[in-house]
Amino acid sequence: MLSLPEPVRVRLIPHTLGYSSADLPPVISPPPGEVRLLVAPANYAGQGYEWARAAERLPGVGAANLVVARGTDWGFRADHRVVENVAVDSAWWYRRHATSVLTGFTHVLVESERPLLGGYCAGDVRREADALRTAGIAVGYVSHGSDLRLPSRHADRERWSPFRDQDWPLLPVLEETARANAAFLAEQDATVFVSTPELVLDYPGAVWLPVVIDGARWANPTPALLRATPVVVHAPTNPIIKGTELIEPTTTRLSDEGVIDYRRIEGVAASDMPTIVATSDVVLEQFRLGIYSATAIEAMAGGRLVVGYLSEQVREHVRLVTGLEIPIVQASVDTLESVLRDVVARPEQYRALAEQGPRFVAAVHDGALSAAVLEPFLRSADRRRKAPGSLDEHRTARRRGRTA
Repeated sequence: MLSLPEPVRVRLIPHTLGYSSADLPPVISPPPGEVRLLVAPANYAGQGYEWARAAERLPGVGAANLVVARGTDWGFRADHRVVENVAVDSAWWYRRHATSVLTGFTHVLVESERPLLGGYCAGDVRREADALRTAGIAVGYVSHGSDLRLPSRHADRERWSPFRDQDWPLLPVLEETARANAAFLAEQDATVFVSTPELVLDYPGAVWLPVVIDGARWANPTPALLRATPVVVHAPTNPIIKGTELIEPTTTRLSDEGVIDYRRIEGVAASDMPTIVATSDVVLEQFRLGIYSATAIEAMAGGRLVVGYLSEQVREHVRLVTGLEIPIVQASVDTLESVLRDVVARPEQYRALAEQGPRFVAAVHDGALSAAVLEPFLRSADRRRKAPGSLDEHRTARRRGRTA
């Protein structure tokens, strides 16, 4: 039975493949438009989906995103999903997927230096880049963070850097991965975007592509800090990176004293987070990397007071690009207690800062700025096909790029 075609085996003996027919999604249909963009395959924090929507604000641009799912994706929105073992192992699926991409899209934005054609090029991102370009597709890259952030460089400049912990088992892997990815990007000589401003230190030629959120999902008419005991939440997707273990002695003690009502949020679906944020007063962001993430942006959109540690480089970069100050209260591991006590003592002053959040998000993170950042890449007309590619174009790409 192992010699049967894959579509037959997946119905009769799926246990031999590791996936079932229910795991085989439809192949992507390219969107309409003279410019047709695919953003794939990571979709961290739903950003692939949001950047695709931002791109569609531009005249003549159609966009779609694909997530190749690894484990739990927490229900972030996506246009298309495929589980990783199908993307890698199902020749029936990835050949059709590659045909659709190579003949139907004009531009791709590759997330985190990961392959977006599944097993078509055996996961080799260099061969995949060659196949995409041979098909006439303009290729750009976007880094989400740990794929490009060099731990040794970060440890040198940040006192609370998580990469100063030499006992962290992942440290050598992260260092090697970041160096390899930076070298790969340099080889490609392509447009490189980064989702957080500090990553321009790791790849100086990169362009900041702001994180995008749907502000309407987070809008909250109730002001923050009306309670005598503010609700303070912290939602660490990665406690080591966020500095959770460094701040919780402080937050737990203050909560035990009745100064704040501290709540740690974990394992919650993305769809439940707007309600959690809406019922809080203060959101603690992160205290080790010096950046602000989607969590902080969502909280600002909801008019919550965000407290965290931002490097001056991040604040200055945002200031230079947008002309705006980031309305996040500065606090370090050392100063968090005094900051929170001050928030409780002077709620009116901090409420005024929280009320700046929705305006900042609307100006920087609603998708309009991200669309403007993407536009030069998407208007690269010299490498753009006017219509979906021909079979001859695709066959050339297959000869150069296919392994299965």
